[in-house]
Amino acid sequence: MFKIKLHGGKTMEVEESTFWHTTSHVMAQAVKKLFPDAKLAIGPAIENGFYYDFDVEKPFSEEDLKAIEEEMKKIVKEDLELERFELPREEALKLMKEKDEPYKVELINDLPEGEVISFYKQGDFTDLCKGPHLPSTGSIKAIKLLSTSGAYWRGSEKNKMLQRIYGVSFPKASELEEHLAMLEEAKQRDHRKIGKDLDLFMTHELVGSGLPLYLPNGATIRRILERYIQDKEIALGYKHVYTPSLANVALYKTSGHWDHYKDDMFPPMKMDNEELVLRPMNCPHHMLVYKYKLHSYKELPIRIGELANDFRYEDSGSVCGLERVRQMCQNDAHLFVRPDQIKEEVGNVLKLIQEVYQKDFGFSPDCFKYRLSLRDKANKEKYIDNDEMWESAESQLRAILKELNIDFYEAEGEAAFYGPKIDIQIRTALNHDVTIPTCQLDFALPERFELEYIGEDGAKHRPVVIHRAILGSSDRFISFLIEETKGALPLWLSPVQVKVLTIADRHIDYAKKVVSSLASQNVRVELDDRSEKIGYKIREAQLHKIPYMLIIGDKEVENEQIGVRSRSEGDIGAMKLNDFIDKIKSEKI
Repeated sequence: MFKIKLHGGKTMEVEESTFWHTTSHVMAQAVKKLFPDAKLAIGPAIENGFYYDFDVEKPFSEEDLKAIEEEMKKIVKEDLELERFELPREEALKLMKEKDEPYKVELINDLPEGEVISFYKQGDFTDLCKGPHLPSTGSIKAIKLLSTSGAYWRGSEKNKMLQRIYGVSFPKASELEEHLAMLEEAKQRDHRKIGKDLDLFMTHELVGSGLPLYLPNGATIRRILERYIQDKEIALGYKHVYTPSLANVALYKTSGHWDHYKDDMFPPMKMDNEELVLRPMNCPHHMLVYKYKLHSYKELPIRIGELANDFRYEDSGSVCGLERVRQMCQNDAHLFVRPDQIKEEVGNVLKLIQEVYQKDFGFSPDCFKYRLSLRDKANKEKYIDNDEMWESAESQLRAILKELNIDFYEAEGEAAFYGPKIDIQIRTALNHDVTIPTCQLDFALPERFELEYIGEDGAKHRPVVIHRAILGSSDRFISFLIEETKGALPLWLSPVQVKVLTIADRHIDYAKKVVSSLASQNVRVELDDRSEKIGYKIREAQLHKIPYMLIIGDKEVENEQIGVRSRSEGDIGAMKLNDFIDKIKSEKI
């Protein structure tokens, strides 16, 4: 909420979206004044600001943005009142045709019969709009136009390319300064920029949108992460499998994904007598792995894990680096349990999440919120139809969280289609809430796949399935980790842990012995023996976020030592190689 000042010294609170929506109208008014032939499209508030789309002869330049911003400040200074009025459809169409606004005419024509058609007027500017808006323009004290880009009308590449201007505004100049500092920080932490700087991954149009290619450095990070989480799971009794990335459409009709998820899947491929599809998730495959043979109650819980490639047809406009991709590697597992084991197994999953994120990666517990994600009872068609199952599953997860003394909040409409879940919301360095680890309770898929186990009474019983992901997808977790650390990964995860730097060519032979000794101790080490000044080599290693640099010069060769420089501590000084190896081993390499 923003607090704004009104005439007479009074104040009122307004939603950020209302404030930013009004500013988008101010921008549209400024554009029309400076570019009278511009046609108005739409101008909504968004998560952090607003935009407006215009049909203009040529793209806006930086100079244009500055001029528009200055014109907006003049409009704000006039403190124009925003007046709302309604018109019948024919009069609304006539008004927009008179103003030569074809996009507004199209929007009015698309409105359902009986829909209220409202406009907002400020000074000599009128726009089609539902509102709400500020009482007047004078409350907007700080404005910044951020960027411009092309945008297809209504998001379809079949339509005309318009010009979009993004901006942000605040009731106080200090709030704008704070926001711009946050944007600069976000730019420095952007995993796409860091990924390019550190040679972690790339994209190419010949491969396709949302399909990143991991370069050797990025592949090293991913390999270490995946080995790390698999080792943890194996120690906890998980059994890992490999299952195909393709499956028959019938599998997803059985599981229910086809009815609830097919719009997010890639289209089927007809091969011989089969209709195959790239899988969006692994649970149906794991149901069949469990069903491969009949189990006794004594065998449960059975924990099936997999690092599996999944495919989701994300919109091309939403794909983003490693964060949102069309092929992802999921750190997935499904726990098949007896009803009396639910509480303990869910508790163990939550403990594993805490161990990974707080102990191993060092994230503060204050960054975590637990969300109990429930179905939306007013929109039941999104979910498997079984009221009794939903009530039971939701109440059990709620009881488990309470018994474990975990603070949580509830969110309707955030459940999976087959059952409720516990989502761990992590507050990132950029103040965003992201969901990575999850734990989901599922009574539905065991029923659909007719899963069974032989109970202590000798009869057949239905297991319950716990779906859980600790790292989520390797891709998204890496993007999250890069942005949290600005690319300065911990020693054990850095693709190159040590860089050996020679001062002159005569030091190369000794440097190669140092490299060989470190490599024999499983240290990821590289040699920089280029004929460059040592200061240049050090700066380059620092830019690549190398944890340790070892300097080799005359003194080091003579004394059979190394000059140690740390990314975090700076110049440490001369050291025997064995002592350095002991040091980094103590830091967990």
